[in-house]
Amino acid sequence: MRSWQVERRKRTRHLIELGGLVVKAGIVELTGDDRTVIYGAMIWIAEKLKNEDGEHARGVWAKLGKVAFEMERSADPNDRVQSQPNRA
Repeated sequence: MRSWQVERRKRTRHLIELGGLVVKAGIVELTGDDRTVIYGAMIWIAEKLKNEDGEHARGVWAKLGKVAFEMERSADPNDRVQSQPNRA
């Protein structure tokens, strides 16, 4: 397989995983799958991270995400998915 194909597959997998997080968080259901609302919320998140409270928000969100992943992992002991490195 050519290197550009490998890189394209890596990128595609990464995008699918990110989309899965949007679904897993319940955002799709809560917004009625309104992509303008979802995109607007993501823009708001990005702006929040850019301002003076960005590091605080990142810390709070990281803790929430870690707890959620741990709860999910402990809820399904048969799940053998390896933990992913932090890509943030």
